[in-house]
Amino acid sequence: MPYPLTDSTDLSNQTALLTGAGGGIGLAVAETYLQAGARCLLSDLSPTPNNATAALLERYPDTARYHACDVADLDSIDRLINATLDWTGGIDILFNNAAVFDLAPLLDASFESYQKLFDVNVKGLFFTLQKVARTMVDQQRPGRIINMASQAGRRGEALVAHYCATKAAVISYTQSAALALADHGIRVNAISPGVIDTPMWDDVDALFAKYENRPLGEKKRVVGEEVPLGYMGKPEDICGLALFLASAGSAYVTAQTYNVDGGNVMS
Repeated sequence: MPYPLTDSTDLSNQTALLTGAGGGIGLAVAETYLQAGARCLLSDLSPTPNNATAALLERYPDTARYHACDVADLDSIDRLINATLDWTGGIDILFNNAAVFDLAPLLDASFESYQKLFDVNVKGLFFTLQKVARTMVDQQRPGRIINMASQAGRRGEALVAHYCATKAAVISYTQSAALALADHGIRVNAISPGVIDTPMWDDVDALFAKYENRPLGEKKRVVGEEVPLGYMGKPEDICGLALFLASAGSAYVTAQTYNVDGGNVMS
């Protein structure tokens, strides 16, 4: 169901740049921003949009575009920003969502896994933030940056050390960037999802099945049942907060990381 819109969530004449928007949370938030009137540049690693992204582009031919980007490549981030500026002339909102996942026992966690996770989840996120923030400062108008953290950034997990560390870094960068950019009228916040039923969870479940000797599907079922509300979230459950943080309704909110996790983390 579409998220109900009010005047305070009107994004008309705003440009949003979304990374990791080829599916799951990123695609759901892109649709919400488009419904709210924003122009959206959707990006993901694939050279061409997948079927779900292409369908969204067809529904919003005038206000949605796609541009491939590998956020681990700084030149690729520059090309993404330039493509957005060439299209709309400015960037008002960054939904900084691109991320990858891996897990392994601590004693077996590899450098290759470490490098992959930190290249995308930390380096990619930070330099996308920095480069877009420079553009926003040059524009001399308010901007909003929304980083995607995770409940994994709130505490360590025995099998998920690298990933947890990357998401803890996202929370820290959110706070530092918010303080650094406040004088420029740029607000920086983060969203910390819990277990959200996205296509990535099939890969997560398979990894837990391997290392915890579980049947496929069991980990996904168990983590959903352990949520205080009793079920895994859906990508649409992130959209309300993502819209609030992008809109005028959150004008006095910055440096915060909000849990959207069914009660898993209380803070």
